[in-house]
Amino acid sequence: MSKHEMREPTFLVLSVLARGPKHGYALIAETEALSEGRVKLKAGTLYAVLDRLRDEGLVASAGEQIVDGRLRRYFELTDPGAQRLQEEAARLEANARRAMVNLQVRASGAPA
Repeated sequence: MSKHEMREPTFLVLSVLARGPKHGYALIAETEALSEGRVKLKAGTLYAVLDRLRDEGLVASAGEQIVDGRLRRYFELTDPGAQRLQEEAARLEANARRAMVNLQVRASGAPA
């Protein structure tokens, strides 16, 4: 994956997977919880994201299981995926710090 900014749903999916392998429904639920309800992934969207991330080597299949007659596919974060998530988190954190400094300058009335 290139070093360009990551879309929020992708960032959240990788963030959830950082805690350990998850199946699709758990990813949908935990992504929604992590985003405080802002991001509500549909199954088709989630699996498109996962397929792209798998193609990029950021996530890997972590097995399958039949539960109540339904197939659950599990996914896990790869080491390159963890590195990419860390880079994106640092980028977002740096941007947020700069924004807070600018807001403090604005609040103080000092010229920029």
